[in-house]
Amino acid sequence: QVQLVEFGGGLVQAGGSLRLACAASGPTFSNYAMGWVRQAPGKEREFVATISRSGGSTYYVDTVEGRFTISRDNVKNTVYLQMNSLQPDDTAFYYCASKSPLSHTDVVVLPERYDYWGQGTQVTVAS
Repeated sequence: QVQLVEFGGGLVQAGGSLRLACAASGPTFSNYAMGWVRQAPGKEREFVATISRSGGSTYYVDTVEGRFTISRDNVKNTVYLQMNSLQPDDTAFYYCASKSPLSHTDVVVLPERYDYWGQGTQVTVAS
C-alpha cells in the first residue's frame, strides 16, 4: 500500500511562489503515476497536475499551465509541485495522489481515478 505525506503549504501573497512536496513510502516509487488534486471550500475536487512513472510526461489543468510545474525524484521517492505566480483562486487544500503500482496507467487526469491519497496541505493566497 502506498503512503503519501505532503509538505510545504502555507500563506503567500498573490504573485508569490510555493513549493509542495509529497514523500511516498511502500511499493517502488517509480512503478506508479502521481498527481496533485486540489479542493477549495464549497467546490469539488479539481485535477491540477499529473506526472508519469518515469517523469517523462506531465499534464496540467489549463488554469495552472505555465505557472505550476510537477516533477518527481524517483531516488528520493518524492513528487513536487512548484507553484509560481499564485493567485487567490489557487487557494485550496492540495492533495498528493497516486495510482496503484498494479496499474498500467501512466497519467491520471480524473481525481476519482487515483487510488491513494495524502492527508493534504493548505495553500492560501492573499490578495
